Amino acid sequence: MSIETISLSGRKKMVSNKEMTFLERLYLVAIVKGLFITLKHLFRKKITIHYPEQVREMSPVYRGQHQLKRDEQGRENCTACGLCALSCPAEAITMKAAERKADEKHLYREEKYASIYEINMLRCIFCGLCEEACPKDAIYLTTSKVLVPSSYEREDFIFGKDRLVMPLDVAIKNAQLNNAN
Repeated sequence: MSIETISLSGRKKMVSNKEMTFLERLYLVAIVKGLFITLKHLFRKKITIHYPEQVREMSPVYRGQHQLKRDEQGRENCTACGLCALSCPAEAITMKAAERKADEKHLYREEKYASIYEINMLRCIFCGLCEEACPKDAIYLTTSKVLVPSSYEREDFIFGKDRLVMPLDVAIKNAQLNNAN
């Protein structure tokens, strides 16, 4: 058995260099096939929606903008373990850990916290792996339909803790809802 006849995948095809016929050189058959596809799509039902009046329903697994959670006392959940940054396939998350001072007990839950936590939204692919990797349930992707506001500057797409940390009033409302349930 020669090496030319071996095919590991079973999909080997022999390619020939035969001369094209006159009709094939005119490309009339290819043009007619393309026009047939165009006419076929012309009479199909359109899937366009009229946005302000009609709103497309979101998928149940939709992932929106990132947010860093707070606990019921308003302290940040993030302990700067770095698992979210390690699990990010786009390498969009950067963080720097710091030690909590004695007068900052009301701000952070653990001894270690993320002094710098940034997500580059130009690199983020909204896969949700950061949310799954976090052992403290500190980061999650919201169901907000607003993802990233448009801008002309690259610096506007790097979200720091000022844009990522959950507002205090929302954290208190969430704690009240959890206690009520």
